[in-house]
Amino acid sequence: MMQEIRFATFNVCNLAPPGAKLYDNLAPLSPEEYDAKATWIARQIDELDADVIGFQEIFSQAALRDVLARTRNYRDALHAGFDPDPNATRLTPNVALVSRLPLAAPPAMYANFPADVPCDSGSPDSDRFARAPLHVQVVLPGERIADVFVVHLKSRRPDYRGGDNGEDPLQYAMASLRSLVWRGTEAVALRVLLSKMMRGTRRPCIVLGDFNDTADAVTTTIVLGNGGTYGSTGNLGAGAAEERRGRLFDSNRIRRSRHEERPAGPRDAGVNYTTVHEGHYSTIDHVLVSEEFNGVSPRAIGEVLDVSYFNEHLGTARPEASDHGQVLVRLGLY
Repeated sequence: MMQEIRFATFNVCNLAPPGAKLYDNLAPLSPEEYDAKATWIARQIDELDADVIGFQEIFSQAALRDVLARTRNYRDALHAGFDPDPNATRLTPNVALVSRLPLAAPPAMYANFPADVPCDSGSPDSDRFARAPLHVQVVLPGERIADVFVVHLKSRRPDYRGGDNGEDPLQYAMASLRSLVWRGTEAVALRVLLSKMMRGTRRPCIVLGDFNDTADAVTTTIVLGNGGTYGSTGNLGAGAAEERRGRLFDSNRIRRSRHEERPAGPRDAGVNYTTVHEGHYSTIDHVLVSEEFNGVSPRAIGEVLDVSYFNEHLGTARPEASDHGQVLVRLGLY
């Protein structure tokens, strides 16, 4: 009988204790605002009801622990994450993971790019991730271990330098290009990390995160490892066994290829957006899986059953709510 496990990604939007100063243009949360935000996040976590959740925009792991204490179903869950470096030149949020499944090893964080990744973004921090990826080994039912990464790639926010601002169209364009190059370099660095690990350990892998790009964007396809002898829907070539060892697949694309005739539900592919910006709906939060969860692979130990998007709050403009929708993926283990 197939056993179901559930993975989710959740950008909470600037979770920090009351009074903490995060950005120049963002006022600290008051105690009342923090309480409302923590309570809302806790309710969303319970509604997701996932076995493993990857979080982004965590400025305080203690604040996340407080959120978990407000939940019904995650008070005893395992929590992995690191606080931002207090000595960094600028404060940036970190990622975190919460699991109701056991962990096989202590969590690891990758702040710097692999040594063989060229750094040409022009940023003073161009040799490191804007938000360090988190790696956790999760014990699946049946004692199998999966490598789970939580990521948050560089935002699209223009990277201004030396007093530049958005009033000059050229300065805006160059600043946007710098952000794109930095995010692209992060994608390459993450692809190198994943390729080395997946081909070395030969364990299944799941990546949860805010990619700040759509599934078909160049940066995301770099992380996926697209190319070679297999198609975009996961049809694997017979001679690509080792090449596809390090490849990832977009869980929603797998779901669509398996359920093309199924009517869309209220949280299904017809409404699969996770952000709304200036009236534009897009999906930039993704759950990627290795071939072990792609049912067409001879190495599959399970398959993607369904993908749901929790985004009803995006139309309410509630101040405590996140500006991202959450993505929940149901996997069936054989």
